Amino acid sequence: MDMPAVKMMRDSAKPLDGRVAIVTGSTSGIGLGIARAFAAAGADVVLNGIADQRVIDELCSECAGLGKRAVYDGANLMEGDACAGLVNNTVQRFGRLDILVNNAGIQHVSPIEDFPVEKWNAIIALNLSAAFHTIRTAMPVMKQAGFGRIINVASAHALVASPFKSAYVSAKHAILGLTKTVALEAARDGITCNAICPGYVWTPLVEKQIDDTAKARGITRDEVINNVLLAAQPSKRFATVEELGDLALFLSSPGATSITGTAISMDGGWTAQ
Repeated sequence: MDMPAVKMMRDSAKPLDGRVAIVTGSTSGIGLGIARAFAAAGADVVLNGIADQRVIDELCSECAGLGKRAVYDGANLMEGDACAGLVNNTVQRFGRLDILVNNAGIQHVSPIEDFPVEKWNAIIALNLSAAFHTIRTAMPVMKQAGFGRIINVASAHALVASPFKSAYVSAKHAILGLTKTVALEAARDGITCNAICPGYVWTPLVEKQIDDTAKARGITRDEVINNVLLAAQPSKRFATVEELGDLALFLSSPGATSITGTAISMDGGWTAQ
């Protein structure tokens, strides 16, 4: 087999070889699924999120085993300076930053008249402002390199609303506006910016929510899944973190070069209604 053919096979097997990616909120759930996909595709990965040291060490070892290097940065994304530090530390350590995934987020459910102000501030800070701070810091680095992939993990709630989630829905609608604005500003710089909008995704947090809801309402797990959590999803199935990882990987690939400023739904038909 000639060398060009060998190189083509290698590149297709590791499409992110040589790339460096930050994935926030990546110690569990969707973020971890994306980090694993990037690592398996050959990227150096910077993990960020809340976990004890044993879990962090295991995840870094796992991702490094899938690909190349994997490190953890414990930046507190509730603070703008720490968000900027996450980006700057990554560039200092690896010499570049190619992919930025803003995934970290929190939720609180309450009628608006009872919604705690501190919960509103926290949700806006982590779900929205953190993405602003990481993007504004990453943009000069990506522009200088002539390449960048920014992926904001939004939600079906970036497109539609639900009651009692005023802060979350507001933040997710705003993250879509931020996505579009950044896409326009970077359109000629080799940088794309897109939002992924999942519905309910099967994660350990959702699994726990099923059991808690079943107990609280006195109904079965199946009733919680079909009549509560997946009531708005016509497919009646959860997306998986692996599916989210595959989508993020595609958006980071050469095949997605002309995809920018979009909201890509992965919600089983929720927002098609």
